[in-house]
Amino acid sequence: MATLKELAARPNPLAPGHRTCAGCTAPLVVRQVLMATKDPVVVGVATGCLEVTTSIYPYTSWNVPFIHNAFENVAATVSGAEAAYQSFKRQGKMTKEVRFVAFGGDGGTYDIGLQSLSGAMERGHDMLYVCYDNGAYMNTGIQRSGATPMGAHTTTAPAGKVSEGKTQRRKNLAEIMVAHGIPYVAQATATNWRDLNQKAEKAFSIRGPKFLVVLAPCTVGWGYEPEDAVQISKLAVETCFWPLFEVEDGKYKINYVPKEKLPIQEFLKPQVRFKHLFRGDHAATLAAMQKEVDDNWARLQARAAAGV
Repeated sequence: MATLKELAARPNPLAPGHRTCAGCTAPLVVRQVLMATKDPVVVGVATGCLEVTTSIYPYTSWNVPFIHNAFENVAATVSGAEAAYQSFKRQGKMTKEVRFVAFGGDGGTYDIGLQSLSGAMERGHDMLYVCYDNGAYMNTGIQRSGATPMGAHTTTAPAGKVSEGKTQRRKNLAEIMVAHGIPYVAQATATNWRDLNQKAEKAFSIRGPKFLVVLAPCTVGWGYEPEDAVQISKLAVETCFWPLFEVEDGKYKINYVPKEKLPIQEFLKPQVRFKHLFRGDHAATLAAMQKEVDDNWARLQARAAAGV
């Protein structure tokens, strides 16, 4: 892995001065992933927070070749660019190594873009797909997505007198990608730079389709102070709501085990989107949320221990 000094000396793939919110963690994901390779990169970004804040015409924050497309098709677009590159290499028209990366939010990945993503992974394109998961359609008004946790308040699953917020569990997208049999899948956070950079570096070293899903806290949609993004991410990991793990050639490895696993409430309490769960009697919902986390963590531990 590159040292911090080496990373700092590399060109910044995303220029400062973009229009993301204070406390937004999506730019951290971009920088840490793209700085993990020395090779030229071609980037595609689905419509979403990252795209609209970094490429408002006639300006751009991207210091690498950049393609913007619709919500649903970034995986298809980047896989097409990668296929053209492979054709040029076979014809002798290109010899340099080029990496292809697609970025999408959870709306454009878990939901609208899932078919496109699944197709690109199944076809085996040599590309890295990175989902920055902020748990809702933040760009269009904080509507619930397949990544929104149970109990969260959103504009389309509001908490009130007749509802406790979203009633469904969130998708386990990492497991969906593992089921595709691709060489590398990993889960990381935007604010643990060393873990994310190591995983991105490993992904770039592997040929074929790779997938990273990165928890990217959103100060607007989650409801926390901008300076608290790092602490919120740490609580997600320490409660095992968001375990850090990777799956290489089907073998699971847990990258971090909390010394003392915290209850899920420690992650929920600092966020406005869950404040209703701590007013009145919502013990059953909180218990269900804790059980989901515990079951997922136990399942992950079992798979890692079994080496499968």
